[in-house]
Amino acid sequence: MNPKDTLFMAIQSGNEATVKTVLKASPELVDAKDSRGFTPLIFASYFDKEDIVKTLIAHKAKIDDTDASGNTALIGVAFKGNESLLSYLLEHGANVNAKNNNGTTALSFAATYGRAGAVKLLLDHKADASVKDNDGKTAVDHAKEKGFKSIVDLLA
Repeated sequence: MNPKDTLFMAIQSGNEATVKTVLKASPELVDAKDSRGFTPLIFASYFDKEDIVKTLIAHKAKIDDTDASGNTALIGVAFKGNESLLSYLLEHGANVNAKNNNGTTALSFAATYGRAGAVKLLLDHKADASVKDNDGKTAVDHAKEKGFKSIVDLLA
């Protein structure tokens, strides 16, 4: 198996020791992309592998790199609502207002999926609630559509 595949398999299984071994031997793989355009950081974030995310950041992973859909690690974490990981990425310089290919931000994803804690955290880090996606909708529009009154109140 090639080192890139080994790296992604180690991330998915949560094997931080193997991630470190691969990065020590092949540091350029820290920002490699898989067939879906996922970087190791996006992949680790998606699977809630916080220790591996920290290892990748320590190895200078590009925090705002995107997958094939334009999603950053922060956008993926906001969708899933992992506040600890969200906070870590924000503290390490993730762009709180990055947009994916559909113009959707982390705040809009958090609002759409009812992640009130994530919405608050993003707002505390200066997320712009006025940003509209490619359909002309803001985070509050998405929260209203889904019936998330507590999130609408946070965004109002």
